[in-house]
Amino acid sequence: MSDKPTAGSSAIQPDGRYTVADYLSWPQTERWELIHGVPYNMSPAPSVPHQRVVGHVYSALREHTRRHGPCETLVAPTDLFLPRDDADDTVVQPDVMVICDPDKIDDRGVTGAPDLIVEVLSDSTAYKDLSEKRILYEAAGVREYWAINLATRTVLVWRLIDPGDRRYAPVKEYRNDDPVDSSALPGFLWTFPEG
Repeated sequence: MSDKPTAGSSAIQPDGRYTVADYLSWPQTERWELIHGVPYNMSPAPSVPHQRVVGHVYSALREHTRRHGPCETLVAPTDLFLPRDDADDTVVQPDVMVICDPDKIDDRGVTGAPDLIVEVLSDSTAYKDLSEKRILYEAAGVREYWAINLATRTVLVWRLIDPGDRRYAPVKEYRNDDPVDSSALPGFLWTFPEG
């Protein structure tokens, strides 16, 4: 954390480390993520193709969770707070997440590991989504993580081997026409929309 009080993005210093308290003081008109104290600007807004796929995944998951309960499906921007034992310095905004424990959800967002997270890759976020966020989600105990690549029309899926162990099994790749199944949500299948 910086010694200076924060008052929005103008207070972000190069190589500075920040906490959730700092993050919550930044203007709500700006989108940021904070991973182990490092801020990431989420501007500009995602592309239209990105948002179409996010909407498609969200709609399919929402319909499934409404029919099969008791899980809830949320879409970005929703804050996901992933506290660690030694720090309170991580807040991310996954594209889509499914939470099956209602105690993890409150008015400000979600605290603790969701059951399923879906990120749609873009040029500006792919590295972070495939490396830093994948490692973060694994360590936090997210049961299943999907990374959707629009360019190749593939979905990479990581699943926890054992929730207590917090290690992902080797990644599984689904190609264009392969329906993607979910171990976190039995009976759920998703395929890329046409076009």
